[in-house]
Amino acid sequence: MLRIDDLRTVDWVGGVKGAVKLIDQTLLPARLHYLTIKDAETLREAICSMRVRGAPAIGVTAAMGVVLGVRDAKVPSGPALVKEVERVGAWLKSARPTAVNLAWAVDRMTSLAHANAMLPPDDLLKRLLDEARAIAEEDREMCRRIGLAGEPLLNDGDAVLTHCNAGSLATAQYGTALSVVYHAIAKGKRVRVYADETRPLLQGARLTTWELTTSGIDVTLLCDSAAGSLLASGKVDCVLVGADRIAANGDVANKIGTYSLAVLAHENKVPFYVAAPASTFDLSLPGGEHIPIEERDPEEVRSPFGQPIAPRGVKVINPAFDVTPARFVTAIVTDRGVLRPPFEKSIPKTFAPKAKPVPAKSV
Repeated sequence: MLRIDDLRTVDWVGGVKGAVKLIDQTLLPARLHYLTIKDAETLREAICSMRVRGAPAIGVTAAMGVVLGVRDAKVPSGPALVKEVERVGAWLKSARPTAVNLAWAVDRMTSLAHANAMLPPDDLLKRLLDEARAIAEEDREMCRRIGLAGEPLLNDGDAVLTHCNAGSLATAQYGTALSVVYHAIAKGKRVRVYADETRPLLQGARLTTWELTTSGIDVTLLCDSAAGSLLASGKVDCVLVGADRIAANGDVANKIGTYSLAVLAHENKVPFYVAAPASTFDLSLPGGEHIPIEERDPEEVRSPFGQPIAPRGVKVINPAFDVTPARFVTAIVTDRGVLRPPFEKSIPKTFAPKAKPVPAKSV
């Protein structure tokens, strides 16, 4: 049986000349295989192809990708290395536009580079690696705190419906939505999970059911189109999902199909919970209409996993995400506690940068 404490979706191994080690999620559930990546080009392809996916996980991966992208740069000074960090960072940020964690992590790496620009290049590079490792460790801790904060929302005997994969595979460890489940079970509560298959790439079927079954947790798979019937049956006590970006008003971007699930939960009076770390909140966006939505390759729908299921060349709509309006969200579970509506007040209060104290004037 897999222990979640032992599962590392993405990690850095070795020193500055080391590598990024990550699970190739395109091979699950048939095979658990770790990739060892030593260059930024391969790492960016892993993000684009969803070998690594999940907003927190790709943020951690991108931070490590900055180190891969600049460590062999032949530059004469710290400021010259900073320019390389900016270039590589912008390139990595373009890999997937919706999940804000990716840009958040790259911007954090860039800010650190600027703050230490006068260091010799070798010393600055070590600082960058330390920062990337710190981002990974902070994500693990944030996800642990999400689980602790959300565990009281689940009662003994509850059945949870989830969508896509918001587990350990989507983060540095523990997960967001599934962290709540793991911590509830660790408290001795009996919790069952229903997992949407999550078309077209089947993250729920391939990843969530693999993660839960290998952890010994009771999970039942269902087609996406069966979710409404299941919710109407009264067999679900709550819906619990992750997020890729949350606007200042509480609108939530998550895997395509989440919006439909939220509406169905609302209609059937089932609580709809979102779980996400601080790095997923984007206070620069007032509402979900400003969140960029990634449109992916039509072949993912026409020929999923290389198997043709539709006429060649038929037109396809394939958004990777949708936006759930805040009015359908019962609560947002974060590493800083459970936020309740009105989110346009609770989110800024929780995540807005604290004003620096003004020094007292001498008299």
